[in-house]
Amino acid sequence: MADKRNKHPENVPGRYYVDSECIDCDLCRTTAPENFGRQEDEGYSFISKQPAGPEEESLCKEAMEECPVAAIGNDG
Repeated sequence: MADKRNKHPENVPGRYYVDSECIDCDLCRTTAPENFGRQEDEGYSFISKQPAGPEEESLCKEAMEECPVAAIGNDG
């Protein structure tokens, strides 16, 4: 389960976030490319855009549920 106390600083404000458990597997960026970005220097994902509309919401939820290390959280 993602820990909001360990959110990456690049996450944009909002319900979804990625924490320090991210292993840079690329699953979230592949599943919801409009919403997840990659911090190139450190090699981890972050929320670059909160979901807008039901389709993006569904893709972010899918990415969160399938994250192999449970690094994606939703405070909503």
